[in-house]
Amino acid sequence: MPDIIGEYVDRLITIEMKNRAMPHGIIHKLYAAARAEAGRPLTALAAEGIVKRVSKGDVVFIITGAGYPPVMPNGESDGPPGAAVLGRMLYYGLGAVPVYITEEKHAGPVIASSEAAGVMIRSFDEAKNRRLGGVSVTAPIRQTEVPNWTLEIFDRFQAKVVISTERLGPNEKGVIHGATGLAKDPATIIDLSPIIYEAEKRGVFSIGVGDHGNELGFGRIHKQVKDIMPHGQKCQCPCSAGMATVVKTDVVIPAFISNWGCYGIAAMIAFLLKRPDLCHTPEEEKRIVLACLNAGGLESHYCTRRFMVDGARAECGMAAVELLNEMVRLNLADPDTGPAH
Repeated sequence: MPDIIGEYVDRLITIEMKNRAMPHGIIHKLYAAARAEAGRPLTALAAEGIVKRVSKGDVVFIITGAGYPPVMPNGESDGPPGAAVLGRMLYYGLGAVPVYITEEKHAGPVIASSEAAGVMIRSFDEAKNRRLGGVSVTAPIRQTEVPNWTLEIFDRFQAKVVISTERLGPNEKGVIHGATGLAKDPATIIDLSPIIYEAEKRGVFSIGVGDHGNELGFGRIHKQVKDIMPHGQKCQCPCSAGMATVVKTDVVIPAFISNWGCYGIAAMIAFLLKRPDLCHTPEEEKRIVLACLNAGGLESHYCTRRFMVDGARAECGMAAVELLNEMVRLNLADPDTGPAH
């Protein structure tokens, strides 16, 4: 049964609506590559991996944050809302402690999104021992400090699962690119891939969610991303190695918008728990996205606070949430053909 609903959840989150100047006609190809490698619906695999490993009081790392100065100084509206919805599902559904990991510049939109979703940000002691919410952790401002800091947060929090959503990863030359193959300024971005590598070393289950193949996790289908994306083979910077990341996770989920990938995982967790009431509503989706925008997480196409995500009107996300909710509700309902059948 999880594979039946998972099939259609995957289909919904991979509907593509893009301006033709952006890489388009690519999501179904990225999904096909990831699905062929995994062999099963991807949201079902991710949700099963979480439910199997996470119990009350356990920590789950949720890494996010994309968009950089000068155009998006505090990040964008894709990433924080999805992270918040997953944090909400983990907190209310499994009794877990979501620990959001970002750069300092992205913390405001992430915290605002989480609190709009109903998960307050507290100290680790309050979240762990009194179940008062989630935790926000920010990365060092110097890349040289990231390796030791990574060991410290794993030792301190003992995360059972690591999820990355809309968080960019480096290519084979260590360069981080945007979707169109432009390199990110190393002075404005911290590479958080050491968290994924450390999770692999420790046997911690990891999930990557993204929409172009340059996000953490897509190293799982690295060759396919290079072949599919317009700047996969050759980027628009001197490194000439392409924009595809080499960093892989245990499961990678391509989605039209990364937020939608997270919503798909959350819907599948609700299904596995037989708790359709845990799904967030379209009205809550609106509140979460607006909180992100108002905290500085701009829509990424024109870099404004318009009610949009990745160039699409945010009402599309509200509609997708309603459809996911109905998928969960109907698949959990008692079998009933009704009087007409």
